[in-house]
Amino acid sequence: MTDFFAHETAIIDDGTQIGAGTNIWHFAHIFGGARIGEGCSFGQNTMVSEDVQIGNNVKVQNNVAIYKGTIIEDDVFLGPSCVLTNVTNPRSQVDRRNLYEKTLIRRGATIGANATIVCGVTLGRYSFIAAGAVVTKDVPDYAMIIGVPGQQKGWMSRHGQPLTNPDSDGNMICPESGFAYRIIDGQMRCVDHDEDSPLPAELSQGHKTYDSFKNK
Repeated sequence: MTDFFAHETAIIDDGTQIGAGTNIWHFAHIFGGARIGEGCSFGQNTMVSEDVQIGNNVKVQNNVAIYKGTIIEDDVFLGPSCVLTNVTNPRSQVDRRNLYEKTLIRRGATIGANATIVCGVTLGRYSFIAAGAVVTKDVPDYAMIIGVPGQQKGWMSRHGQPLTNPDSDGNMICPESGFAYRIIDGQMRCVDHDEDSPLPAELSQGHKTYDSFKNK
């Protein structure tokens, strides 16, 4: 446990597994049994409970608690103060600590600030949960979810850009990467780049703001 950084105010319990290059900041608490991959970041006042599994390159912003029953794949972004849960019907008088429900957050998904994920759901690869949304059911790959309760508004590319205006073949072009996406067998897919591969170096650095791509 010497290849990661933990601020002096962070609490790292015995029995954790933390990958190289991970940074754990002020007042964070990582419980024993948690497994965290490489190159992750945990902001101020974050918590990772026992037996949680977190992949590589996961970014967890301030004031996020990740409870037992949660599995987070690589390249996930959890925005400030977003909420994860592990019991659908909690009662103080009823002990359900052996009934924690699984929440799976798949590769590349984004959860915006102050969004709430009700447990027992799967967030698909590269799905995008807007700030303040409340998710109560499974989310497809690349789906953009907004509102309370959360509803799908459209599709978002791997770069977090809306996918619109399909051509005659059904292709929708990401304005930032130029990658084409289309629905194949009922699921949105990127047809120009392996979805399990890292982005090319020249496409892994943003150069324009979100607003600059609107109406293009």
